[in-house]
Amino acid sequence: MGRSRRTIPEELLLLALDPATGTTAQPQSLDLGLAGAQLVELALAGRIAPDGDRIAVVMPRPTGDPTLDSALELLRRRGSPVRAVHWIGGPRLGLRQTYLTHLERCGMVHAVAGQMCGVLPTTRYQATDTAISREIRTRLDSAIRTGVPPDPRTAALAALAHAVGLGKHLYPGNEGRSSRSRLRDLIRHDPMGGLVAHAVMDVQNGVAAQPRRAPATAGAGGSGRAGGGSGRRSTSGRPSVESAGVPAQPAHQEAVMARAGAS
Repeated sequence: MGRSRRTIPEELLLLALDPATGTTAQPQSLDLGLAGAQLVELALAGRIAPDGDRIAVVMPRPTGDPTLDSALELLRRRGSPVRAVHWIGGPRLGLRQTYLTHLERCGMVHAVAGQMCGVLPTTRYQATDTAISREIRTRLDSAIRTGVPPDPRTAALAALAHAVGLGKHLYPGNEGRSSRSRLRDLIRHDPMGGLVAHAVMDVQNGVAAQPRRAPATAGAGGSGRAGGGSGRRSTSGRPSVESAGVPAQPAHQEAVMARAGAS
């Protein structure tokens, strides 16, 4: 994979950065989204593929991206396909910081040291090249406003942005309601992006911690559905408080996914 192209995790993080405050919107759900974005990027690179609601490694050859290759190796070691909802909900401590540090190394953001409540040290990150962020946002806006089916990369980015709750950050208020709705609708344009986005929402709603239901009971409107499907899923259970500082602890994942290791 050539490093001249930004990866979906990088683009998702750049979308989440508030240019005015240097904080990230939806920090807790963003951690889940970054883990999901890695899966989409690996799928686009031909390394993994969906197998029902599971993820299977189809080509273990490294991509050349250290962070993606670390995820690929972990998937390979599982030896059998792993449920997307279990993978995304597993502990991913430090993943957001890893990508922020990478973006800083590449010169796309710069770190600004500060303090919270005058005591706790914090680090905020602000974009240094706003043209990159504008280009990403323009692609998303175009897909929303024109109705033209987007390319798989943009469709997956839109699906993940919706799943982690960035819609209200990107298109706030009543005037952004229709754009948020169309952002949600873009989830159908990329099967892998849709699978991962639904898994992200399932983890936030606690579905991953519940016993997996038999297929026969899944069609009656139940919320325990693990795979992708209809657009009837409620996302009201997602965190809605925006970040006050980047180094937020993603410890909620460990509680939600206490049994995520078993596939």
